[in-house]
Amino acid sequence: MLIEVKVPALAESVPDATLLDWYKQPGDAVARGDSLIDLETDKVTLEVTAPEAGVLKQVLHQTGDVVLADAILCIIDTEGVASVSSSAPTASRSAVADVESKVLHLSPAVRKLVDEHEINAELVPASGKDGRITKADVISFLEDKVVEKEVPDAATIVRARPVSPPSARPEERVPMTRIRKRTAERLLQAQQQNALLTTFNEVNMRPFMDLRTRHKDEFEKNYGVKLGFMSVFVKAAVEALKKFPIVNACVDDEDIIYHGYYDVGVAVGSERGLVVPILRDVDRMPFADVERKIRDYGDRARDGKLTIEELTGGTFTISNGGVFGSLLSTPIVNPPQSAILGMHKIQDRAVVENGEIVVRPMMYLALSYDHRIIDGREAVQFLESICKTVEDPTRFLLQL
Repeated sequence: MLIEVKVPALAESVPDATLLDWYKQPGDAVARGDSLIDLETDKVTLEVTAPEAGVLKQVLHQTGDVVLADAILCIIDTEGVASVSSSAPTASRSAVADVESKVLHLSPAVRKLVDEHEINAELVPASGKDGRITKADVISFLEDKVVEKEVPDAATIVRARPVSPPSARPEERVPMTRIRKRTAERLLQAQQQNALLTTFNEVNMRPFMDLRTRHKDEFEKNYGVKLGFMSVFVKAAVEALKKFPIVNACVDDEDIIYHGYYDVGVAVGSERGLVVPILRDVDRMPFADVERKIRDYGDRARDGKLTIEELTGGTFTISNGGVFGSLLSTPIVNPPQSAILGMHKIQDRAVVENGEIVVRPMMYLALSYDHRIIDGREAVQFLESICKTVEDPTRFLLQL
């Protein structure tokens, strides 16, 4: 029986996908669930697996091709016989054999990148099926420049081709991934099409830090997840959005769309670029669920396992540059949203309380917003509402 393997359904905002690397070649035996190929979209990298066991009879699109949803990628013969027998690697295989297998099974696209940039393929960390190197692995390797490997010699450094030998000023050209290109397009679009303005405030983190210290062990014991800082800002933002619904709205031509729900995007940096998975209906989620979801999104963002649905939509975004040490920044709105909250590094600073100078763990907050529909008064009061809630967590209980 012949089975067609097609491009999975893509989101409405994702028109097509680019084929990365085939894990199987015509004539190879495949088991149900085996990875066949990865597809890169503007948002995520999708893994296409075999729906049934059999033999890969025909490949209809090659690495680098751009395909639409529902396009036929390959055909599997469920009654076919593999042209070349192969056995699964065993634990007794030597390290040398593992490296040889890893290098020999490079796809044409990966082989081209490796040759162009004169990379020692043995040093590239592999994330593909059966330890194979994918195109994304090579690109990440090029971006990092140096691979952490127990070989203390010059082979661990990517040798860039000199502009003109014997130049001492090497350069290299690395293509942007689709995710990186799409991120660049959206950020530029946001600056060009929105009247962006940023307002700042600072919040004293001591009250919440004390609360967290008192209850973190019991919280983790009861819910199986640690109580972090992001959840309190997510919940505080939702309470502020309820008070100032215009911040949760967006512009559609000459209309303003007010959202009656609260889908908060949490910006996550990964090797493949910036992604913003969405926490949906956050107003109905308890703190523990928010923490679980954020941790899950972070783990899967690093592994490239987020789905298009999880990255689509959102009415408001929170970005935490503080985890990288940022003290202050002006975040860019994620269109078509109208505002984004930027969190920053917690730093001990001298502040005045009741006429006395004291040291407090302070965090700068930034709210970038579309001034076309959000006035400065609303933006300032929105940010002040978040500060008050974080500085006095009992406001959650009293719904103040």
